[in-house]
Amino acid sequence: MPAANATSPWYKHLWPWIIIAILACSVALTLSMVTIAVNNPDNLVNDNYYEAGKGINRSLDRELLAQTLLLRASVHLDGVTGEVDVRLDGNSAPDTLELNLISPTQPEKDRKITLARSETEQGRYIGQVSDKVDGRRFVELLGVQDGKTWRMFEEEQVSHDKDLLLGDEPLQGAEDLKK
Repeated sequence: MPAANATSPWYKHLWPWIIIAILACSVALTLSMVTIAVNNPDNLVNDNYYEAGKGINRSLDRELLAQTLLLRASVHLDGVTGEVDVRLDGNSAPDTLELNLISPTQPEKDRKITLARSETEQGRYIGQVSDKVDGRRFVELLGVQDGKTWRMFEEEQVSHDKDLLLGDEPLQGAEDLKK
């Protein structure tokens, strides 16, 4: 291509095309980011901070009840059959338990499992999970004792080759409520 001289039209020069390419790329990237933001809204933000704060205190009350009842639980997830086996030790023996495996960032990966008390073994609860659950999860175990709901809640690395132990960690954030 011969070199353009000063009297040639603008479109025969290289620099206007470089500037137009940079602007076109920035417009294309901006439109793609806007499309991503519109199609995938952030649902982790809570606008009602007051209600969330009250919920935290209710959760701490339920966790303190579990601590008062001296509850400990061992959770085993069978990767082949999908059976969930929970061994509960302490001063509570409800008919059913609710086990929630909560993904910190992806609500579609949350699992809620209802566990029924075993007829043959005391402190054993059995349930079924529909698919394999792996990775970092918030593990919540709920039960009822004398009309009050107790809660065991911990962050765990869930896998099918190891048991999860609940109630083995000190309760965080409840220092002021014990007084």
